[in-house]
Amino acid sequence: MADSIYNKELARYYDLIYSGKDYEKEAGYVKDLILTNKKSKGMALLEVACGTGKHLEHIEDDFKCIGLDLNKEMLKVARKRLRKARLVQGNMIDLNLNQKFDVIICMFSSIGYLKTYDNLEKALNNFSRHLNKGGVAIIEPWFTKKAYEIGRPGMVVYDSDDVKIARLHVAMAKGSISIMEMHHLIAERGKPVKNIVSKEELGMFETPAFLKIMKKAGFSAKFIDKRPWERRGIFVGIKR
Repeated sequence: MADSIYNKELARYYDLIYSGKDYEKEAGYVKDLILTNKKSKGMALLEVACGTGKHLEHIEDDFKCIGLDLNKEMLKVARKRLRKARLVQGNMIDLNLNQKFDVIICMFSSIGYLKTYDNLEKALNNFSRHLNKGGVAIIEPWFTKKAYEIGRPGMVVYDSDDVKIARLHVAMAKGSISIMEMHHLIAERGKPVKNIVSKEELGMFETPAFLKIMKKAGFSAKFIDKRPWERRGIFVGIKR
């Protein structure tokens, strides 16, 4: 049976699997976007789907940060990393923190886990409701249907003296939902090899529809097609 990558057993390997990801560079780019686009005067920041806190690690000295994630196992890892940010367990679909922010960020394509446009609309309305006027939302999307390569094999490898990980999958889809069955082979010093399977399903939202929902939710919105990493672009919305 396939588990989510966020379960207790896999959460501890998450940062190793993504050790090649330059979180510091991405956080720097996001900070520049914030300073360029934010119109409100405050510095309260909410990261939705903060995961293990790797982006917040490079942001928490510049903003008053709260990180929100649905999964307690990922938050356990984040709590060991972060010095200042407050962490809360919660879901972006029914987000209700009774607090206003000047910045909301949602990175690493986590918005794709909403799967449907109905859920996307709920989440973006929640983002808008939690932002001060002139506040900014920065959202990193998942692939569109055109950009997603069905049938493409993928592999991530982590290699150290004590831990070796190979994660493989083949990109599949059903309608507008991308489906990736991730097979993790994990070898640790002195332990039997583990073989863990996770199944990841993300919604492929089209850019014009995404912008339309952002505008309906009360944002002046734009899509930046090019950025220093990946090839999925990034959405920027200013709360009207």
